Amino acid sequence: MESHHVTFETVKTKETSLPERVAEQISQLIIDRHLTAEDKLPNEFELAAQLNVGRGTIREAVKLLAARNILVIRRGKGTYIARHPGEIDDPLGFAYYPDQLQLAMDLLEVRIQMEPWVAAVAARRASEESIQVMRENCLLVEQDILAGVNHLPKDMEFHVSIARCTQNLVVPKLIPIITYSVGLFGAINGNTLLSETIIGHRAVADAIRDHDPAAAERAMRDHLEQNRVELDAILEELRRTGGEWSGQSILPPLR
Repeated sequence: MESHHVTFETVKTKETSLPERVAEQISQLIIDRHLTAEDKLPNEFELAAQLNVGRGTIREAVKLLAARNILVIRRGKGTYIARHPGEIDDPLGFAYYPDQLQLAMDLLEVRIQMEPWVAAVAARRASEESIQVMRENCLLVEQDILAGVNHLPKDMEFHVSIARCTQNLVVPKLIPIITYSVGLFGAINGNTLLSETIIGHRAVADAIRDHDPAAAERAMRDHLEQNRVELDAILEELRRTGGEWSGQSILPPLR
């Protein structure tokens, strides 16, 4: 079978500026050299010589890549590959939706279709290492709840770790749908389903640990359906009283 190697150069257009083209070349260099999170990028002198451009152009290209969260510039230390290259907070622009209550319902609708399947795949494919990370995150959520502190950041990480258990390259890219929904639901309901959260998380984590796809899918669906019932009740109360939710949009603090 003929091999088709697609590079950033393949999609270059005539209108692309020199710094943009150099940014594409640096991106391709990162891929070709298999550079990953926390690896250091070659310095300006090396890149300028290798790409046959001036150091000023290299600096502009690096700034472009830093703005896209592909590179991280550390003063006095150099330039490094970002922890999650290309991923940014709120990439889908959820924070700018004017009706956050409707958004919460729509996100949950998508999650109910998606996450039970994700949990089932996680149960089939999870490695012992990824299971350990997931169970640690589950415990951290419980500890925050029992300590009376905001558990939402850890709750987001728990759902993220389940997505990563799937060993699927695409599923973790769906994380913004999950994390924004978790944070928004917590902001709307005032974190009232605390004991239910502990029980639901444990059921999901145990099923994935036991490599039981059917149980994992069922536990995740039950967990999300409970959230839906709570959200329906909140919306119905607001409609009945003619009130409005006074909360603001949120940005998931994940990197």
